[in-house]
Amino acid sequence: MQLLFKQRLFSWFDSYDIYDEAGNTVYVVQGQLSWGHCLKIFDSSGCEMGTVKEQVFSLLPRFELYRGDTCVGCISKELSFLKPRYNIDCNGWHVEGDFLEWDYSIMDGTGARIARISKQLLNLTDTYVIDVDDPGDALCALMLTLAIDAEKCSRN
Repeated sequence: MQLLFKQRLFSWFDSYDIYDEAGNTVYVVQGQLSWGHCLKIFDSSGCEMGTVKEQVFSLLPRFELYRGDTCVGCISKELSFLKPRYNIDCNGWHVEGDFLEWDYSIMDGTGARIARISKQLLNLTDTYVIDVDDPGDALCALMLTLAIDAEKCSRN
């Protein structure tokens, strides 16, 4: 399954549209007014599916991932040189990225790839392609992508 993650050009808060391979809207992400990033994920019919919420009182950036009111995990940036590294407490996954922070792989505990996230260049807004091997993992992969993008925006 492939998702196209595209930030909206004009919005007061972080807003994204997530499309499938056929160009249909699968998810809509809306930023909320809060301390730190708070991103609500809705399906195409407007039902809330999840939330990515930044913990503001932590040494390094940390985000909690929610499905409904249930916390399903968190992601935090690790102190590293040259290559971004993230500590993930969600499904036993881990993320590794390249030096330029444009491409990531989400791997499970055995080293099998769950998803590959690639940033598309030459766009006016942040645009990513998320290749997910199992469609059941799409929402969690999207939440991780949102958290990584929010961390990069905060840093810049």
